[in-house]
Amino acid sequence: MIYPQKNRLILWGMQVYVKFLLTWHFREIRFNDITLDKSRSVLLIANHYSFWDALILYTVNGRLLKKNMHVMILEESMHKYPTFKYAGAFSVRKGSREVVRSLDYAAKLLDDPKNLVLIYPQGKLYSNFVTRVNFEKGVMRVIEKAAGDFQLVFAAAFIQYFRSTKPTATVYLKTVAEDFADKTLTALQAAYQQFYDEKKLEQTEIDAEQ
Repeated sequence: MIYPQKNRLILWGMQVYVKFLLTWHFREIRFNDITLDKSRSVLLIANHYSFWDALILYTVNGRLLKKNMHVMILEESMHKYPTFKYAGAFSVRKGSREVVRSLDYAAKLLDDPKNLVLIYPQGKLYSNFVTRVNFEKGVMRVIEKAAGDFQLVFAAAFIQYFRSTKPTATVYLKTVAEDFADKTLTALQAAYQQFYDEKKLEQTEIDAEQ
């Protein structure tokens, strides 16, 4: 497992670089406002659709959620983008015994109310407009180990070009009242699926002139 090694200077440089990248490649980053309990950490569950999704949510966190962000990513991605560990990324190696260590580390991070942990329960990339969002079971271990210490937030993000040469990224956020620690993976997935379906429909009804 590769642990995060936050460095203020490198982090500042990455913030500047991410801002430049998103400004250059995107017309706009849209997201709705939500209310958070500042005394609790945040477990952010999101759909995984492209290289951009973590950078977009990193920006949303900086503008709105304002937490100390960590993200679980595949170990092969960490080797490909080693600087990510300086911005709070930590690795998970699927199919190995180290998976449990990564999941328990994610749960431990949620002990600190200043932290936000981003997890993609799908486990790999899927189409941005996939109909069904299937969760792998690892997310439930995090939820059960960190029960009561965090606030659960759903995120569904979509990228559309509309009438511009640059795409618009729209992130829908929802604060979830319960943490699902006493529920099943099926119940968690169903709750996210309902949210995802609602927001995907809402996305298709956006007025591109706005």
